[in-house]
Order: sequence, then C-alpha cells, then structure tokens
Amino acid sequence: MALTEIPVSIKRVLVLEDNFIIAMEAEDILKSIGIGHVEIAVNVAEAQALIEEHAFDFALLDVNLGAHTSFDFAGLLIERGIAFGFVSGYGDDFDFPAAMRDMPRISKPFNEGTVSGLLGTVLANRP
Repeated sequence: MALTEIPVSIKRVLVLEDNFIIAMEAEDILKSIGIGHVEIAVNVAEAQALIEEHAFDFALLDVNLGAHTSFDFAGLLIERGIAFGFVSGYGDDFDFPAAMRDMPRISKPFNEGTVSGLLGTVLANRP
C-alpha cells in the first residue's frame, strides 16, 4: 500500500507510547499519511479511557511501557475488533504471547514508510 493509499475508512488512530517525543513523531507521521484524528495515550489506563470515549479504526502500540507491556491492552483491542500493530524499541527482545506472535510490528526508529507499511499490512490481513 503506497503512502497515498490509506483507506478513507481509517479516520481515528490511537497511539499508545510512553515516550512523549516518540508519540508526537508518530502523530505527525500518521497525519502526514492522511489520518485525520490521532489520540495519544502514555499508559494503558489512558488508552482504556480513550477507547471508551472514541471509536478507533487502528491502534499503534509500543510494546514496552516502562514496567508494563501493551499485550493485555492488545487483547482488549482484539475483543473489540480494533486493528492494531506493535512498535518495538531499539533492541527490544520480548517473548510475545502466543496469540500475538504473528501480529505485525515495526521497530524504532520508525518513519513514514514503515508506519504506512504497517498500517497497510494490518488492513490487508483484516477479514
């Protein structure tokens, strides 16, 4: 999926990232590829509150959130039918839960091409 081919059905994206600078970079990239609304959460509690308030079409999840991971939240997204992809930090070597080992992911540092590619991969694999 080329950068200009992000479906118009993707209107609102949630970014779960505990590093504010990286979260802002993700927001800028998502907006540059045509996403109209981007919400940022710095922890799982904020992310949970946001999905109660808004309908999201996609979520970009940092795996390592300090003392926690985003795996439990990803399970909630699966239950709600919200598409997502993971972002893994420099050299992060996590043992992904079995149900999430094949989920698309990109590494930091990311750019417009890798984020667009992740979004395209996730959307192409949706039923």
